[in-house]
Amino acid sequence: MNKEILVDANGFSTRVAVVENGAPVELYVEQESSQRLVGNIYNGRVQNVLPGMQAAFVDIGLERNAFLYAGDIVLPDGSDDEVEAPQETRNIRDLLKPGQTIMVQVAKDPVGTKGARVTTHITLAGRSLVLMPTMDYVGISRRIERDEERTRLRRILNEIKPQGMGVIVRTASAGKSREAFKEDMESIRNLYKEIEKRAKRKKAPALLHEEQSLLFRTARDLLMKDVDRVFVNDEATFEQLREITEVMAPKLKPRILLKQSEALFDRYETESKIDKALARKVWLKNGSYIIIDRTEALTCIDVNTGKYVGKDDLEKTITAANCEAALEIARQLRLRDIGGIIIIDFIDMERESNRSMVLNTLKNALKDDHTRSHVFGFTHLGLVEMTRKKTGRSLGDTLQVTCPYCNGDAHVLAAETVMGKVKKQTMQVLKGSNNKRMLIEVHPDVAAAMEFAEKKHGRVFPEDAGGQYFVRASAQLHMEKFTVRPLAEKRLAEAKKDCKIIH
Repeated sequence: MNKEILVDANGFSTRVAVVENGAPVELYVEQESSQRLVGNIYNGRVQNVLPGMQAAFVDIGLERNAFLYAGDIVLPDGSDDEVEAPQETRNIRDLLKPGQTIMVQVAKDPVGTKGARVTTHITLAGRSLVLMPTMDYVGISRRIERDEERTRLRRILNEIKPQGMGVIVRTASAGKSREAFKEDMESIRNLYKEIEKRAKRKKAPALLHEEQSLLFRTARDLLMKDVDRVFVNDEATFEQLREITEVMAPKLKPRILLKQSEALFDRYETESKIDKALARKVWLKNGSYIIIDRTEALTCIDVNTGKYVGKDDLEKTITAANCEAALEIARQLRLRDIGGIIIIDFIDMERESNRSMVLNTLKNALKDDHTRSHVFGFTHLGLVEMTRKKTGRSLGDTLQVTCPYCNGDAHVLAAETVMGKVKKQTMQVLKGSNNKRMLIEVHPDVAAAMEFAEKKHGRVFPEDAGGQYFVRASAQLHMEKFTVRPLAEKRLAEAKKDCKIIH
């Protein structure tokens, strides 16, 4: 498999695209205007404890308080609470008190009106290891599949990990020596010691540790042996990435190449494919398409045959469309970085074997995704349920803002509906004014609807109202916005030139 990383830096944002076999599969964006908080560690102050929700609000110095679940709390060593109760049975009131200082790490970025979600399960990532100071076990990446290698890694890490702490071996660690692990472990352990010192010195709320930049995370998390080339379009960024790689993975440094071009993301049509990843409707190669709709609670994906008509068998046509959609859905989830609950409405299939084929296609396509996901299968209603781990902001949340016109509803009032509001408002203004000439400014579509209504019904406004109505179409107006005011005598000549008189 051909794998490249494209790094596009322009001073106010950095974009990193992972391209596999000519198609972008992951995109990461860091903008000056949007702050990424996941991974940051804070000294927080407990503001409110909510027994009914088994959670607490914690002030970490942000605009909105962070949210901490009881299940995300680890009691420190030496706690007076000697009862080893299961996490789900512990009461939040026994764990936290208002005003208490607690060290927390951001697990999920703030989204919409929700504050950040935090945890006391601190994790610090190195290139080969993830240190968990509040845990005490050794975990191995599920992508390392060979049993002998997993056994070797577990043995090494049990020998070198600090007592009472946990560690997870990352995928990139397969085949590494004991010395390499020990060096990485020492570096992360020293970082945690420094964080502990800051926690004792700084009064809550305070930032204790800030997660590294996108460039650093690219070298640490994405630049692996399977990456053939890394293209960077900015010389300063190129040098910075090479310096980081010199420490992280010196053998891979020659693969980082400078390609000074404003159109770096035009390589493999990456730019246009990113635009596609922001669209609600995604067309597939066979002519079918999928619709992706996000709500606050979950993401819904609908599969449609579209222009795809197959050959001679309806069940085969539907199954082929569903399999093609399953592949694209896996790509889109990864590229858009959609997390949480996901419901997929595939086209109905009659045979159980075909449903299994579609499920297996989806599961196999998700194997290349670094983010953990679970596919639970078809429900009684024929919908596929799955989850994908959610941490930071999705691609859409990063690159887009809520529409200021519809406030995220994705709908505006129809022209005929607005026309009814205009008519009502005009009658009210007319009733309270001695001037019977009304100047009405509306969106062009509303003006057209008023003209059509006049031709079809003879009148828009009541004849007995006795008014004269000058309608001006203004493209600058939002579809739902309009103005109605009496027309002064001195403006009459001007109105006759650029307005349509509606009866």
